[in-house]
Amino acid sequence: MAAMSLVEDFCPVPDIRLTDMDAAVESARAAVGLPVGARVVAAMSGGVDSTVVAALLHKAGYDVVGVTLQLYDHGAALKKKGACCAGQDIHDARLAAEMIGIPHYVLDYESRFKDAVIDQFADSYLKGQTPVPCIRCNQTVKFRDLLDVARDLGAEAMATGHYVRRAAVGNRSQMRKAIDHSRDQSYFLFATTQDQLDYLRFPLADLEKPQVRGVAAELGLKIAAKPDSQDICFVPSGDYRTLIDRLRPQGREAGEIVHMDGRVLGAHAGITDYTIGQRRGLNVAVGEPLFVVKLEPETRRVVVGPREALLTASLTLEDTNWLGDEATIKEAAASGLPVLARVRSTRQPSAARLALIDGDVSVVFDEGEEGVAPGQACALYDPNDPDRVLGGGFIRDTTAVVA
Repeated sequence: MAAMSLVEDFCPVPDIRLTDMDAAVESARAAVGLPVGARVVAAMSGGVDSTVVAALLHKAGYDVVGVTLQLYDHGAALKKKGACCAGQDIHDARLAAEMIGIPHYVLDYESRFKDAVIDQFADSYLKGQTPVPCIRCNQTVKFRDLLDVARDLGAEAMATGHYVRRAAVGNRSQMRKAIDHSRDQSYFLFATTQDQLDYLRFPLADLEKPQVRGVAAELGLKIAAKPDSQDICFVPSGDYRTLIDRLRPQGREAGEIVHMDGRVLGAHAGITDYTIGQRRGLNVAVGEPLFVVKLEPETRRVVVGPREALLTASLTLEDTNWLGDEATIKEAAASGLPVLARVRSTRQPSAARLALIDGDVSVVFDEGEEGVAPGQACALYDPNDPDRVLGGGFIRDTTAVVA
């Protein structure tokens, strides 16, 4: 446990639980499901999860190659006051690979990341949407571009530190929630295609986070007590509006704050300051709590209303991905397939059914759903097997219960 003293003094020490190392190695070997000696690329972010994955696979006898992506200006992250280990990710990954005894490569993907994730993030706010950049990153840079690199390196699989399960059923793979539902990341991985899922491995699926830290501590890895990332990685200050203002200054145009009944209640300095469901910072007073219920980028209007106006009856999906038994998500929608729909990572899935409305895949909730915003993701699960991920899509638009 002495390795924890190597972490900066101002970093809080997380919960660490000793783990049976042999059991952890066997769990990782079972998750990989390949003969010992097979080459596996480990995506190493510099955090404790991906580092432990690389270490366990190495101990399990695999030919492990560590790969780290440089996605943004790490020098900027170093300037964040009060951050624990900020800007050290690549350095930590390199040191960990050296300690484990595996080759390690750093790939400069800054340009790809900016095009696929950062620019899309900024554009979404201009459209009045609420993006989820981690999903876009997994969907593009990590699970598309990096998988190509892994194949070029001759790997039979790529392993990541995500908390999600991959189960082989017949001749195909299923995505399932992690054993520890409090750490489950399936919501962020719904866009993983069937081909990608067949190639990916998730060795931490059967472990809890304190156990993972225990493995790291037992191995003497310096990142055993490294805190989890909290902010969006390319917004180290946590102030995403400053980034958007710099990238898309046209979003800083004044407009009206309008009640859904048509009353003009005030003015705002830019639509990118607001998200659906926001209550604070409206600077309007009408004697009742008001929430942002709609954003109209064309007219630069922020529409507000009572809380009940946030209830969503249905939503339309775009950029969908399907892992269910039906051939396509449109076939599932045409059949009115019952699903459990999860509209935010912090919310439990709600009962719903798929529908095909004017040719578009829609999700119709059994009861009104809160916390729904265009631009976010909707992950779909099997109501008969709630741990199984069926797929999902990004929310294009919504229909309110109260018009």
